Amino acid sequence: MRILQINTVCGTGSTGRIALALHNSLCENKHESYVAYGRGERYTSNNLIKISNRIDFYLHAVNTRLFDLHGYGSKMVTKLFLKKIVEINPDIIHLHNIHGYYLNIEILFSFLKSYKKPIIWTLHDCWPFTGHCAYFDYADCENWQTHCHNCPEKRSYPKSICFDNSYTNFEKKRTLFSNIDNLTFVTPSVWLSDIMKDSFLREYSIKVINNGIDLDIFKPRESSFRERYNLNKHFIILGVASVWNRRKGFDTFFKVIKIVV
Repeated sequence: MRILQINTVCGTGSTGRIALALHNSLCENKHESYVAYGRGERYTSNNLIKISNRIDFYLHAVNTRLFDLHGYGSKMVTKLFLKKIVEINPDIIHLHNIHGYYLNIEILFSFLKSYKKPIIWTLHDCWPFTGHCAYFDYADCENWQTHCHNCPEKRSYPKSICFDNSYTNFEKKRTLFSNIDNLTFVTPSVWLSDIMKDSFLREYSIKVINNGIDLDIFKPRESSFRERYNLNKHFIILGVASVWNRRKGFDTFFKVIKIVV
């Protein structure tokens, strides 16, 4: 089987590592796997396709910062990438994060609506069904359930410093992302699955598949860690994040500590 994944990055960050791990697993199981990624460095592997370039990235970022038009730049690189998809002719197209200053969603989804093979879209945040933000819960905002407007998270990723285009963005996304017969959504958590069922994406089949871990690395083992750091009488809570901030649950982490300690 021939599978093409599409993500912002490859081999770096959480989503990039997920895409690369899936790619490696598919290759080990004798499938023909490709990963197309938008920007950044990559791990050395076969069949990796870089979609964007530095100039395109910055132009798309400017379009976002000034006009809140994230997802509507990168026209030329997207058209060139679609030619590559036609050439590969994948049996399955697997989307991850399509935001990140590297794809034009109007051009991409016009193509996907005519593609007659299965499409899987794994959501790693809420950007596909909001008019702007990836994490609406920061502002305790529920506009995405009805219609986004006057976005309280305009200055969060993907940041806009001038216009608020959340109303139009919501309209366009609802049109672009709806009525695709061969599309199935995947979420890594029940929480995100439940959220989606209150969004305009509720029409689709939604499967919950938790992110996997490498059990050859993450497993019980003998360790002198407690003795080494004099922690034998202490209760240990482990928190893991690439950047410790509110979005990664930094404040919630300390609330948990107060409850259990």
